[in-house]
Amino acid sequence: MRVKSVLENYLFILPAIIIFAIFYIIPFIWVFQLSFFDWDGILPTKTFVGLSNFREIAKDKDWWQAMRNAGYITLLALTFQNALAFLLALACDREIRLRNFYRVIFFIPPVLSEVVVGMVWRFLISDIDGANLINRALISLGLGNLARQWLSDPKFALTTVALIHCWKGFGWGFLIFLAGLQTIPRQLYEAARVDGADAWESFKKITIPLMTPVIVLVAILTVLGTMQVFVLIIALVGGEFAGHTSVPVLRILATMRGSSRFGYACSQGITFGLILVVISFIQYRFSKRARQIQG
Repeated sequence: MRVKSVLENYLFILPAIIIFAIFYIIPFIWVFQLSFFDWDGILPTKTFVGLSNFREIAKDKDWWQAMRNAGYITLLALTFQNALAFLLALACDREIRLRNFYRVIFFIPPVLSEVVVGMVWRFLISDIDGANLINRALISLGLGNLARQWLSDPKFALTTVALIHCWKGFGWGFLIFLAGLQTIPRQLYEAARVDGADAWESFKKITIPLMTPVIVLVAILTVLGTMQVFVLIIALVGGEFAGHTSVPVLRILATMRGSSRFGYACSQGITFGLILVVISFIQYRFSKRARQIQG
């Protein structure tokens, strides 16, 4: 009877396991296998090249430039985006007027399609009859010296893309931070006030320690999500050959579509996945050590 009960339990999760195997495990094994071959993606013949694809990645300047671009966008997301999300979550966690309205407003950008967001922002900051709408607004305010070619100037294009990505993505962090703040018992803050602690002391001694696991979760999700951004960049810049705004996923796409080197693209994907795993592991270990120090 016990064996029968166990089999029945596994029967319920069998569909999920089958779906996960078909769409994740099997494709990963196939991609890992193809990373050791030279294949154009069309002909059935494949040439085994061993680790030469991975050695080529180590010397590929365009690939590492794309990694640096993604790292820059991720750095802004980890700092500016998450700091903004955390501050707004703190504000909405308090008893303020229209806080439910603010919660809805802040969560609108993340649920919008990246294509729609990219096209709208491209309309706002791209040239329209010689001047884009943002530049027109700056000129009308007497700040014409700040007007720029936001997407075509190499000095500002990547930062522009990063800020638009932060605008779109801060709502996810806001929602998770707000949920974490609402799990903190209010009695702790009341006891701290009775003991004479001010707002900063309560924030430092209560909010930050109890929110550390949530902060770590948001940081890991931010890294994994931002490093893989590409749809927004395609909608903003147009095409996978994004030049100075290229990121790893776009480089992989360009390798597949431009040079038809599917084996090399697979090796890039494997390398990129390993880098993300290492970064997430480092974040987890760092947060674990920080919690031990706080404890």
